[in-house]
Amino acid sequence: MSKAHPPAGRSSPAASSAMAAQAPGSAATPYPGRISGFGEFIAIMAMLTSIVAFSIDIILPALPEIGTDYRLADANDQQLVIVVFTITFGLVQLLFGPLADRYGRKALMVGSLLFYAGASLAASFAPSFEMLLAARMGQAIGAAGVRVTTSAVIRDCFLGRDMARVMSYIFTTFMIVPIFAPAVGQMIMTLAEWHFIFTFLGVISAGLALWTMSRLAETLDPADRRPLSFATVAAATVEIATNRVAAGYSVASTLMFGALFSMIVSVQQIFDLIYGLGDWFALAFAGSAVGMAAASFVNGRVVRTVGMRRMSHGAMVTFVLAAAGLFVASLFGTPPFPLAYILLAIAMASFGLVAGNFNSIAMEPLGHIAGTASSVIGTLTFTGGAVLGAIVGQMFDGTIGPLASAFFGFGSLSLLTVVMTEGGRLFNVETAV
Repeated sequence: MSKAHPPAGRSSPAASSAMAAQAPGSAATPYPGRISGFGEFIAIMAMLTSIVAFSIDIILPALPEIGTDYRLADANDQQLVIVVFTITFGLVQLLFGPLADRYGRKALMVGSLLFYAGASLAASFAPSFEMLLAARMGQAIGAAGVRVTTSAVIRDCFLGRDMARVMSYIFTTFMIVPIFAPAVGQMIMTLAEWHFIFTFLGVISAGLALWTMSRLAETLDPADRRPLSFATVAAATVEIATNRVAAGYSVASTLMFGALFSMIVSVQQIFDLIYGLGDWFALAFAGSAVGMAAASFVNGRVVRTVGMRRMSHGAMVTFVLAAAGLFVASLFGTPPFPLAYILLAIAMASFGLVAGNFNSIAMEPLGHIAGTASSVIGTLTFTGGAVLGAIVGQMFDGTIGPLASAFFGFGSLSLLTVVMTEGGRLFNVETAV
């Protein structure tokens, strides 16, 4: 492992230990607390991050049964199980950033995991659709706390291309989850019923809380703790908005997440109602996510050599070209399934090369406010993307047109934003740090 670089400002003793370089052939590099090495650090961070993806994707096969059990009049209303979670998750991150910078990472992370577990059990016994949505909001609050503290811990310990490498491995897990999460949900429904999906999520969250308590140490130096106030969030928001790189890549990420969520909220209806896949939905959804996971893994292997901008800018161009092909095909009616599937898979694989890099580029100038910056950027990208995706989902009309238009429109605007942020030039090489 190469040397990780300290963030701006002080670093805690635990973080300093995590960032210590070892000579080749020496003992394993120490990490915060009782973390045994790079592998366990990536594993625990990836598992914590994957809670968000699991909370979304494992529910997808259950949406028709949820709609039937609660007797929803409009089939599009079943999308609210996804939309309520994603929007709440994005918004409440604003609260957790200042809390993480004031009280530290570990206690907030463990508390969020336990809160998520409780909300999951509540969802298992929800007597009405409204109560289910309320429990989903509770899950989102817990998941938001986990997401913000995880990002802050990573930023405490790594910087620049090293951070991009770590984030790529984290995003690889995030991308792998859609490959098997729907199948897990479908298997649970085969053995029991959809309520037990939420029980399963609660048990997993409780297990992660125990792992975190026993292995991870606090990475925030007490000297770097910031006062808890709305002014802190406001100041961080102003700093992000006035930093061209942070603002530009945050907006570009928002648009890309808008495309992703358009797919997530519509894909079950598209694969089932338009292409009639039925029980093959989980397998088809998994196949479309394989390229995304593979691309994110490749990014983690080569980003330090190639650079964040070269990787992400090339992927953006590829995304727009694939989206343009899907959009043009949709103008002539329903595209054949193989064509639509291949173009969607190419676009999703491109997203796998964009997400981690865009986040790392946006966060790089913000190390001194890592927790708050992570929450503000997370709120913008995730909430904005969720809202855009919800709008596209509600436009579902039995055709692939709304999704194809969203992919092409959001992708093109994201690429334009990056071009403007970079002063009209793509594929710049950032200084390796």
